Amino acid sequence: MSKRAKTLRREHGDLQGQSLLDPDRFFSADPVQRRVARELYDAIADLSIVCPHGHVDPRLLADENATLGTPADLFIISDHYVFRMLYSQGIPLEALGIPRRDGARENLGDPVEADHRKIWQTFADHFCLFRGTPNGVWLAHELYQLLGIQQKLTGATAQAIYDELVDKLARPECRPRALFERFQIEVLCTTDGASDDLACHKAIRESGWQGVVRPTFRPDAVVNLLTPAWRSNLDTLSAAAGREITTAKGLIRALEERRAFFKRMGATATDSGVETPYTEALSPKKAEEIFSRALAGKATTPDARRFTGHMMIEMARMSVEDGMVMQLHAGCYRNHNPVVFEVFGADKGHDIPVASEWVYNLKPLLDRFGNDPRLTLLLFTMDETTYSRELAPLAGHYPALKLGPPWWFHDSLNGMARYFDQVMETAGLYNTAGFNDDTRAFVSIPARHDVWRRASANWLAGLVVRGLIDMADAAEMAPDMANGLARRTYKL
Repeated sequence: MSKRAKTLRREHGDLQGQSLLDPDRFFSADPVQRRVARELYDAIADLSIVCPHGHVDPRLLADENATLGTPADLFIISDHYVFRMLYSQGIPLEALGIPRRDGARENLGDPVEADHRKIWQTFADHFCLFRGTPNGVWLAHELYQLLGIQQKLTGATAQAIYDELVDKLARPECRPRALFERFQIEVLCTTDGASDDLACHKAIRESGWQGVVRPTFRPDAVVNLLTPAWRSNLDTLSAAAGREITTAKGLIRALEERRAFFKRMGATATDSGVETPYTEALSPKKAEEIFSRALAGKATTPDARRFTGHMMIEMARMSVEDGMVMQLHAGCYRNHNPVVFEVFGADKGHDIPVASEWVYNLKPLLDRFGNDPRLTLLLFTMDETTYSRELAPLAGHYPALKLGPPWWFHDSLNGMARYFDQVMETAGLYNTAGFNDDTRAFVSIPARHDVWRRASANWLAGLVVRGLIDMADAAEMAPDMANGLARRTYKL
């Protein structure tokens, strides 16, 4: 048992029971490598957690009396990783309590299930679907280690476990702020729209609570011209800026001002999500022509591609000037299922990876800022085929570039192993940014970081037993992988 588990057992009594999980899970079957991995892991298991990028709702932490809701709220309704798997097996999202978007027609399906016990039973009846998946690993950690459930979740045990979870989730030690401290979270960064007033962050800062929660600036809603409700989003940004935005120049000025506000509120990073990492330096005249067409509702797909590419260069320029880390997430086709989008909206488990190209697409940005050490540009992809061919060589050369960890569908034990094998030899460990959990599911944070720490220990142990590094090197690299790289890269 790790130091962390022993500490939690001592501090939280029966909340932390004897775990059903294998203490050597994810380590190599080779006994020598497993022994080294165990030693490395034990040295980092109890380190604080740094969460530099994620999507936890700051409302959870703004109110000291906030709760995590019912077991169905916590494990199912709030986690699209979970309900997308159930949906893939033909279980309607309505049966899982997923709310319809505002304005969706009520006759499109069955009523949304309101009985959370029934939702939980459906989940438990199909819990076998998660065997061998990252979700299964995270859920097992949450149930059996963090919350101390001591029987496997099945259809037969569902209601007894539901009752036990209701009891535990009602305790003061399971309120979000208490869990934040129990998880030993050093800092947690949320993701917030450019127009957000950051009221929750203000409330956290003014409450006197010592937890560190920082915003992250995300301009996608106004930078990507074909975003649904783009014009409405622009009007909201105009209201936040205190003036109507009618030009591309005006948009850039408003974003600069909003970034300054976010920075005053503790932000150290921005985040941009794009389908492709295309960049292009438009002339001021061309940028205004495209923006004018967008205002008139006449922007084309090529217009949107070019304007977003131009704005990525502008975002890099702003980062050089204000020092905020720039994250670029690419390779995702958003809202692929039109039926789900129409009824339930975005972020409902129907975003799909697409192939990406980085060498040519990113060159205009790198020509201007790639050699500038004032820029930290973190690249994330859902296209693993680019790891060794493009991303590792780019990050292994340009001072401005670093690679983010395996993202989304590749945030898994095998995904991490592939990342280590394909990236580290060329980019080097210190041109990567460590780990971020990228999660909306608050209680999954320690589970996700634990997978990374175990995978890192196992990878380092493999290098040791093959003679690529010695144990002293591995002992220095392990804590950097656990939290040091993330802390330094994100300036936390």
